[in-house]
This record gives sequence, C-alpha cells and structure tokens, in this order.
Amino acid sequence: MIAGEWVKGEAGKIEVISPYNGKKIGEVTVPSKQQVDSALDKANEAQKSWGRTPIKERSAVLFNFRNILIRDIEEISHLKASECGKTFAEARAGLMKGIEVLEYALSIQNLDLGGKAEVSRGVHCEYRREALGVIANITPFNFPAMVPMWTIPIALALGNAYVWKPSDKTPLTSLKIANALTEAGLPKGVFTVLHGGAETVDAIIDHPAVKAVGFVGSSKVAKIVYQRATNQGKRALALGGAKNHIVLLPDANSELSGLGISDSFTGCAGQRCMAASVLLAVGNVDNHIQKIIERAGSLQLGQDMGALISKQQKEFLTSAIDRIEKAGGKILLDGRKAKAPAGLEEGNWLGPTVIDNVKPGSEAATVELFGPILSIIRCKDISEAMAIENSVEYGNACSVFTSSGPLADRVVREASTGMVGVNIGVPVPREPFSFGGINYSKFGHGDITGRHSLDFWSNIKKITTKWEVQTDSNWMS
Repeated sequence: MIAGEWVKGEAGKIEVISPYNGKKIGEVTVPSKQQVDSALDKANEAQKSWGRTPIKERSAVLFNFRNILIRDIEEISHLKASECGKTFAEARAGLMKGIEVLEYALSIQNLDLGGKAEVSRGVHCEYRREALGVIANITPFNFPAMVPMWTIPIALALGNAYVWKPSDKTPLTSLKIANALTEAGLPKGVFTVLHGGAETVDAIIDHPAVKAVGFVGSSKVAKIVYQRATNQGKRALALGGAKNHIVLLPDANSELSGLGISDSFTGCAGQRCMAASVLLAVGNVDNHIQKIIERAGSLQLGQDMGALISKQQKEFLTSAIDRIEKAGGKILLDGRKAKAPAGLEEGNWLGPTVIDNVKPGSEAATVELFGPILSIIRCKDISEAMAIENSVEYGNACSVFTSSGPLADRVVREASTGMVGVNIGVPVPREPFSFGGINYSKFGHGDITGRHSLDFWSNIKKITTKWEVQTDSNWMS
C-alpha cells in the first residue's frame, strides 16, 4: 500500500504457502527500490498533516479501527491461521492481544497530557510530546497481527506515519489490517505496507525520512537491523530470539505446573519468543514432569496445536531431535511419531517433544530451536538452576513453578531476563506494562509496548517562557 492505494510491485512476487497443507493460498508483489523511495516520500508528506491533527481526532480514527477489527475478527483470524499455521483459537487470541494494545493507545489522549509548572518567579516550563515523523516496523511470521499491533496503534496515536514490512512468509494479514485502517478514516499515506525481503528492509532503513526502526525476529538479524539503523543516527529497537527457562521446584502444584509448562512449549507449535525451551528440574520432580507429558501428549495436531511455518523448519527440528538423542538425550515424548490431521498430511506437522538428561551447554540447552521441544536439565538445587539460566546469552523470559514465595522471589531477583513469571508459563505483560527482554534478546533501549514505548516513538519538546521583568527576581529568574 502506497499513499493509500494498492500498487503492483515491480521487483517480483511472493507466493504464500499454507503450513497446514503445503498449498499456495495467495501472493503479493515486491516493490522496487524506486517504489520504496516514492512510498516513503509520500509518507513523509502525509505525516506533516497527521502530526498536526489533534490527538483526540487521531484517537477517533483508531477507535473506528478497533471496532472494524472486532467486527472482522473471525475472518482475520482464519486468514492468520491459514498463513502462519496457528490454530484458530491462537490466531484469535493474538489479534485480541493486539486490540488490547490498541485500547491502551486510545488512553494516551487522556493519560499523557504533557506538563507545565511555574519553576521560578515569572518563569514557566512545560513539555509537549511530538511525533518523530516516519517510523518503520519489520515484523516476523509467527504473529502476523499481534506483533505489528504492538506498535501500529501507539505510533499512529502519537502522530507518526507508519511503514510496515511484514514477513515474506505471512504477508496476507497485512492487507486486512491496512484496509481496516483505510476504512477507519486514516488519511492516505499515513500507513504504508511494503513487502519483500532484505532488499526492501535495507531500502526502508536507508531512506532519510525514516526516523526510527522497530524489529522483531531472530537475534542475528535484529543485530544487523539495529546496527544499520543506528549507524545512520536513527533510533532502533530490535527484539531478537530467546532460550527461555522454567525452574520447576518439588513443592510446585502438579496440576498448575503440568498445564502451564506444557502449554508454554506447545503453544503456537513452540514458534514464539516466549515459549519454554528448557526445564530446569530441581530435585525430585518426576511426578510434575509426568503431568507435563500427559498434557502435551493429549494434544491433537490441527486442533489443539498448529503447524510449523515451513518444511525446512520441520526438517531442521527433526534433525535437531536426532542429534540430541544421539548426544545422550532421553526422549520422553517423541513428536516425530505424531499423526498428521486427516487430509492435511502434506502440512508441516511435528508433535510435542520432551527430552530428558540434556546437558548444560549443549545444542538443546543453548540454541533457539523454535519448535515444540522441551529440554530437561536435572539440577541438584536452585543455585545450580539459576547458574545455568544466567549462563545463556539470551534474556527474554524465565518462569518458576513453586508454592514458596521466598523461592519465587529469589528466581525473580536472580533471573537474567527482562520478563519473569511465577506459576505462569508464558509471562507476557499486559498493558500498560511493557514487553521486552535484555541481553542478546534485545538491541536498543526501552521497550516496544506499554508506557515505556512512548518516549521511543516520539520526541519531548521542552518550552521555557517568561513574559515580564520580576521586581523580586533571584538567580533562577
């Protein structure tokens, strides 16, 4: 979408293949470098008027957008599921989380009103929040609506023009969201969608009108995007991968831990940066592990759990399981043997897999596999568990399952992550609490959502005024 219109790209096309059945379900075209430059020039022009529009009027457009998304939630969720492999329930939940961020953005008009105070005799200081201009966001395949919806509402509410480069594996959802914004009354040019791969990303980042870049994806690419943007003096916040740990203690509630840990590593077929990857089993917790296996083993592919994004990812994961087993891992639940749904045998299916006796420092313990695989590392005590957690370069999330408040608080204090859960397998904060990891899981400062995101997507202008000479002046006057 360029200046509010869908334009055929001049640099080729992308076929969209459904993970469910391996069949083509659509295609999009890729813009040329010249088309990208033209789109960003038009976005820059459109932003000037949008940035001057009062925030209450901008919010009215976003309120319309919210209502359209709710109206079309079934249709959009089915499309999301078809192109990224999620179950319908997961696709719908992801869109609802995006709408939650949108509802937070609608509150900015009432909560972020600036500030003014008389700081000395006859002298007043105030601050006003102003848009950056044109901002860009590059999003991953696994959440084709939720992750972009982390930033679209907030950036637009603050008066920016928004340029979106969705994943080349899941571009179709962007068409629905862009059309919904147009229907909501967003002025032409304020929202732009540009498809493609690395060439499109580079052209977007390099354009002088782009003032800030957001990214969610692998840490390897996140670092590249961050460096390319910041080397040009632009703001960048690039969220990367993860290797999340769950500390399981003997006093945990078996039902709670069995459900929470199983759903954490199997949800979205393990293709999310908040999924549990490593279970740090402290002491004798075999009864809890059995509950995890029972829950995960009961899931039906295609109904309770979705498909992997591509055949290549399935091949990578099955090979990884083979390697882990050869290295001494004990397969407690083998997803390689899971049965594909009837009629969808050509899809990218892998069942939940639980592997015991994994060694710290091994591939299973340190590499982000991005699939429904839970690796168990046996630990003699909580100190050993936290040492292992701290040794991994990532720092997205960590959880603990326990009935002890002091032990839970110890994990919260010692975990080298940006997000921690207590008896919660997927500790995603709810608005206005912001999302973001640390260490190798994030490049840049601040968080991408919530109240901490406002300063990233805007500038703060400070104004100091004085109108007359004060007879009782002092050094501050």
